Amino acid sequence: MATAAQRRIKSVSYAKYGYIFILPFFIVYFIFALWPLLQTFVLAFCENGTREPAFIGLDNFKTILATPPENDFKAMGIHETFWRYFKNTLIIWVGNFIPQIALSLLLAVWFTDLRVKMPGKGFFKVVMYMPNIITAASVAGLFLALFGDSSYSVINTLRGCAMTKEEIAAAGLTAAPEPWKVITSVWGSRVLVMFIQVWMWFGNTMIMLMSGIQGINESLFEAAEIDGANSTQTFWRITFPLLKTIMVYTLLTSMIGGLQMFDIPFMLHTGNIINENIATIAVFVYQMFHSNFAKPSFGYSGAASVILFVITSILGALVFYVQRDKDAIAKKKQRKAAIKAAKAKAKGGGFSI
Repeated sequence: MATAAQRRIKSVSYAKYGYIFILPFFIVYFIFALWPLLQTFVLAFCENGTREPAFIGLDNFKTILATPPENDFKAMGIHETFWRYFKNTLIIWVGNFIPQIALSLLLAVWFTDLRVKMPGKGFFKVVMYMPNIITAASVAGLFLALFGDSSYSVINTLRGCAMTKEEIAAAGLTAAPEPWKVITSVWGSRVLVMFIQVWMWFGNTMIMLMSGIQGINESLFEAAEIDGANSTQTFWRITFPLLKTIMVYTLLTSMIGGLQMFDIPFMLHTGNIINENIATIAVFVYQMFHSNFAKPSFGYSGAASVILFVITSILGALVFYVQRDKDAIAKKKQRKAAIKAAKAKAKGGGFSI
């Protein structure tokens, strides 16, 4: 039988100290994340540009999503701008995600393959990850200096677009070459943003996929090698199927980041005018919030943010649905059916003596 001292020791709970330690995180999260998120939902259903917004229901969503009357030029501009930016967002995300995941997966398999004896693997991993730690603003400034439409950008200077009259005459030309308009061209600017996104993020994706591959039991690879499987067969039969979880995580994080892409498309322009060829939904939210349409459009900005939130949630749920473990679900249903049948039998049959 336990003594009184032992009973007192068992009754001591240290759970409150755990809550005290995590309390600062929840306070910061509530002030800087949860509260602004709730305010965004409130603004989405309120009138634009007023100090005390009035509730107007779904009007902001109708203006953004539905085709407005022909005489409502302001609503027409907002509607067309949103869908043009939405199209840009999808094109740029798909265009950078596919080559990014292909390149990252190839390098991850290569670096983790024990049969590949390449010196300096650690050095190459660090070099490939380094673009990810550079700020997006710095990267945008770098590529703007390289591929800007000006005659004095790096690529146009190398082509001789900035030559003086004396240099043109010395080269035997009648005029300097026309500068390449990479930033202002539709697909030139889109491809450039796709390349920047791949260059910045493939190292991070590679590290995540490498961690997933290294988590696979090595005995499976050894057994495949003993059975005579080559690298391609090992990848498709062992590595790729067992990377399902980390691939889902990579797809979700890339999708969220792609749909919320802002820095590069916003800063990669010349002058003070945003490049609408690469502007995304996040840029649209910024434009609405900073009154690009006559007066502050907080309601449109909030509505666009909510629409982006809903799209991201639906796509995330779809990814989880497609990637669900069908065998585990089938076994779970069988267990539930067996338990239900056992309960029904016990309830209907009673006890036999």
